[in-house]
Amino acid sequence: MKKRKSSTFWWGVLPVVGFLALWEVIARRGLISGHLLLPPFSVVIREFFDLTSSGLLLENFEASLLRIVIGFCAGSVTGILFGIIMGWKEILRRTFSPIIALLYPIPALGWLPLLMLWIGINEMLPIAIIFICSFFPVLYNTITGIRQVNKKVVDAARTLGASERYILFHVFLPLALPNIFTGLQLEAGMAWRVVIAAEMVAIPTGIGALMMKAESLIRVDIIIVCLMILSFMCLVFERLFIYLEGKLTSKWK
Repeated sequence: MKKRKSSTFWWGVLPVVGFLALWEVIARRGLISGHLLLPPFSVVIREFFDLTSSGLLLENFEASLLRIVIGFCAGSVTGILFGIIMGWKEILRRTFSPIIALLYPIPALGWLPLLMLWIGINEMLPIAIIFICSFFPVLYNTITGIRQVNKKVVDAARTLGASERYILFHVFLPLALPNIFTGLQLEAGMAWRVVIAAEMVAIPTGIGALMMKAESLIRVDIIIVCLMILSFMCLVFERLFIYLEGKLTSKWK
C-alpha cells in the first residue's frame, strides 16, 4: 500500500518537475522572444520572494482574499438558504424558478457594467460580483440535493412520528450535503477567477490590479507570479471543501 501511494505521488510530481525544467531551459536559451516575454522559472521565483519581502504581494493578496471571503460566504449562505426553502416548498420553487432560470445564464462578469453604474467603483463592486457568482450555482445544487432525497426515507421518518422540522434537519439536509458541497467546491475556485477579472477592470488593489500594473510595465515575471497564486488558491479552496465534505459525511455516506 505504501509503495503504491509513493508511486502515485511521484507520478504526480515528475510531470510538474519536467515542465518546470523545460520552461527554464527554453527561457534561458531565449527560444521564445527572449527573457522579456518568457522569463525563466528561477527568475519568477526570485520575483515572488522580492514581492513578498517588500509587502506588495501580501497587501494585494489580502485585499483579494477579503473580497473572496465576504462575497463567497454571503453568496453561498444565501444560496443554501433559498435552495432549502425552494426545494422544501414546491409552490415556492414553481414561483421563483422562472426568474432564476432567466438570471442564471448571465455570466457573473456580465453584471459588471450594470453594477458599476448602480453601486459605483468601490469595494462593494467585486464583492457583489463574487456574490452573484456564488449564489446561483449553490442555489441550484441545493435545490437539486433536496429534491433528490428518496421519498421512501421521508415517508419512513413520518411514519415513525418525526416532525417536519426534524425531517428537514435530520433527513433532507444530511442527504443533500453532497450536492451542496459540489456547488461550493465548484464556485470556490470560480470566485477567485471572477475577482481577478473584476480587479483587472475597475479596482486599484488586489491581485488582478497588480497584474494590470505589471502588464503596463511589461513585467511578465510579476504576471506569472500572480497567475501562480491564483492557481494555488483555486486549488486550496476546492480541496478545502472536498476535505470538509469528507469530514461531515464520512460517518453515514
